[in-house]
Amino acid sequence: MIPLSTGEIAELTGAETGEEAVVRGVTTDSRQVEEGDLFVALQGTRTDGSEYVDQALAGGAAAALVSREHAGPRRIAVDDPLLALGEIAAEVRRRSDAVVVAVTGSTGKTSTKDILHALLAPHLTTVASRENENNELGVPLTVCRIDPGTGAVVAELAMRGLGQIAYLSRIVQPRIAIITGIGPVHLELLGSIENVAAAKAEVLADLEPSGTAVVPYGEPLLAPHLRRRDIRVVTFGEQAAADVRLDALRRRSLTDGEAEITLHGRTITLPVNFTSHHNALNLAAAVAAYDAAGLPLGEAARGSAAVQFSRWRGETLELPGGGLLIADCYNANPTSMRAAARHLADVADGRRTVAVLGDMAEIGDGAEEHHRLLAGDLQALGIDDVVAIGPLSQAYGGDWFATVDDAVDALPALVEPGDAVLVKGSRSMGLEAVVEALLP
Repeated sequence: MIPLSTGEIAELTGAETGEEAVVRGVTTDSRQVEEGDLFVALQGTRTDGSEYVDQALAGGAAAALVSREHAGPRRIAVDDPLLALGEIAAEVRRRSDAVVVAVTGSTGKTSTKDILHALLAPHLTTVASRENENNELGVPLTVCRIDPGTGAVVAELAMRGLGQIAYLSRIVQPRIAIITGIGPVHLELLGSIENVAAAKAEVLADLEPSGTAVVPYGEPLLAPHLRRRDIRVVTFGEQAAADVRLDALRRRSLTDGEAEITLHGRTITLPVNFTSHHNALNLAAAVAAYDAAGLPLGEAARGSAAVQFSRWRGETLELPGGGLLIADCYNANPTSMRAAARHLADVADGRRTVAVLGDMAEIGDGAEEHHRLLAGDLQALGIDDVVAIGPLSQAYGGDWFATVDDAVDALPALVEPGDAVLVKGSRSMGLEAVVEALLP
């Protein structure tokens, strides 16, 4: 972290403190305190961080950020510690010259973040969001990992409603913003896909003047939000007119391939450690941001084959008898479900295909129709067998189970050695239990 004094933090957050110390890091977990950290005492659903302040201070914390009712020695007392953490993170960002990239979108934002991190890392000391660091708590924690030597930051921004990405964008103040796509997600809160586009486009409001917006080519829902004349808009896709174009993805093995991407009239070939078409499109978006950061196109291959995808996001694992398992059960919506099913069909190589699919949550009043339409996509792709889990998933057809436990009990009779299996559903379904049951 770029060091801040407790006096500076108090001024930023409207607090008072009578002691001076230098803060060199931030944590919300008293068990992970390091010397010089600021311990942020948050009120959780199960625990109250204020109960662990003494432990954190004894462990080497420079100070604790607490709510006003818990004021005391070596404590910075504020109205809301979470909002105060956001103010601290924004100040850390203001003091950094790093290239900051904000990544959002209805699908693929985590994978795009992971790919871009791999592209940047050989050239710049890079901080990227970890695990679920994409919300009002996680984004400030990411930004507070910026130190004086940081050259690039890749921050993933998630949202559940209007105004949330705008808040996160004010913290990260991006030079480059990627919107991976617009799809029917969080409709139970946003009401329409037009509102989804408006929510995602909030990332553009705090884009630096002369910054770059990377957006999918030909997305009409974003057009009303791309009218700033002081930023550059770069499109990506497979269309001939896209500024950054995915020309080809060739699979070399189960987990490796190479992608051809054209930009500025130049085609580059990048080795990749994935074989999914949707991640090749995410690569095109990441290459657009890499180029906008001013890095040499001829050296993008240094990191393209070293992507470390976050867990449960399209991991390809071996199964007995020459089978394979695609574990993509972190989240699901109609767009990502279709992409994952297409990937299953693409990599099966003659294996029998089994799609173990859970409900798609948070897609609003049209949920039943979206599940029904996916059933047609599965048929068109030639998926051999469907194992559906959850009440909405009955529309998929195939073998249906009300709960994950019921499905796990039935798996030995449904999945054969040598099968190609996809496991995908919304995070709330807990389908990682299916993955664990399938692995030897």
